[in-house]
Amino acid sequence: MNTAPHSAGGDTLVLIPARMASTRLPGKPLADIAGQPMIVHVWRRAAEAGIGRPVVATDSEEVRAAVEVHGGEAVMTRADHESGSDRIWEAVEKIDPQARARFILNIQGDLPTVDPSTIAACLAPLLDGPADIATAAATITRDEEKTNPNVVKAVGTPLGDSRLRALYFTRATAPWGEGPLYHHIGLYAYRREALEKFVALKPSPLERREKLEQLRALEAGMRIDVAIVDTVPLGVDTQADLDRARQILAR
Repeated sequence: MNTAPHSAGGDTLVLIPARMASTRLPGKPLADIAGQPMIVHVWRRAAEAGIGRPVVATDSEEVRAAVEVHGGEAVMTRADHESGSDRIWEAVEKIDPQARARFILNIQGDLPTVDPSTIAACLAPLLDGPADIATAAATITRDEEKTNPNVVKAVGTPLGDSRLRALYFTRATAPWGEGPLYHHIGLYAYRREALEKFVALKPSPLERREKLEQLRALEAGMRIDVAIVDTVPLGVDTQADLDRARQILAR
């Protein structure tokens, strides 16, 4: 699998949605980790992936200023978006009105430890296959994760050793029987037309039931391929997560 598709750089946007209104950890994009705001760590890792122009999409002037003072690029978006994908589509239309970008990556702004190679791997299925959307997952190695509803499982049919064609995503333990289970990672790469179609769709029945936005695309008949990567980045949702991220990045 091609995990460093540098040839896509000129026509790829890497967008990082960030909002201040987190209920569990207010103001978390600006939380200090090893001397820099968390959102800056994510922006730097997106830049290190080397696959396209990294831009933070935010509704906060504080976040914009923090990114820019550290040499990054940010774009202001509305505060009333229901999802990160809606926010990045507004950002795409603002920063690329000529529609030059063919691929759009969406990286959550609370993944300060994400490996740049994981970001690059997420784009690969769009470069060498017919998928509309691509994402990533890692093999679950801890038994407690198999039954944890906060660990979303990617269920798919194998396409070689390091790729799945997604059939479903679920908080349940699935599929049943012998074989690996895959921990879904919240990174998405879209063909531009697929993102435009996706944000125009209404929330779907299974999306509402599982509380998983990506099911909207599957229910609409869109193809999602999954790159299998080595590690799951730490998502910062609580103070305990933030403390762990500080320990990891202080090394």
